[in-house]
Amino acid sequence: MPQPEITKVAELIKGSKIAMLTTIDAAGALVSRPMGVQDVDFDGDLWFFADADSHKVAEIEHGSPANAAFVSSSSWLSVSGPAEVVRDVAKQRELWGPVAEAWYPDGPETPGLVLVVLHGETAEYWDSAGGRVATVLSLIKAKVTGERYDGGENETVSL
Repeated sequence: MPQPEITKVAELIKGSKIAMLTTIDAAGALVSRPMGVQDVDFDGDLWFFADADSHKVAEIEHGSPANAAFVSSSSWLSVSGPAEVVRDVAKQRELWGPVAEAWYPDGPETPGLVLVVLHGETAEYWDSAGGRVATVLSLIKAKVTGERYDGGENETVSL
């Protein structure tokens, strides 16, 4: 049975189609790019399809840590940890779905297609109970009262 922390992070990821994946380039700069999120049960790992000759793959193969950031109308999530490149067509077939197909219409056997897996070690999230309306009302309340905005639930968890 998953830990409650992993369950909460999984809830925040569920339904996300895109994450911003950040790595460190050869010059030491942070680089972020949108990546399609594969629809699998979150167990601490996040899977993405990528081109083998892309910058992100080279950065990960050279040891760059990674971060995936998610946003919805009422929550924000950041998952960090080491990443690796996986060359496994069977795994590509297993993870294949509409998000991958949008980017790779030739299917999971597309030449040069690889997987990137981010092994989440930590996650930080902000979740505003009540959704978008509650967030807007809290922002208005902060403006009217002059009190600091209460961004909702904020936790950092080990995965």
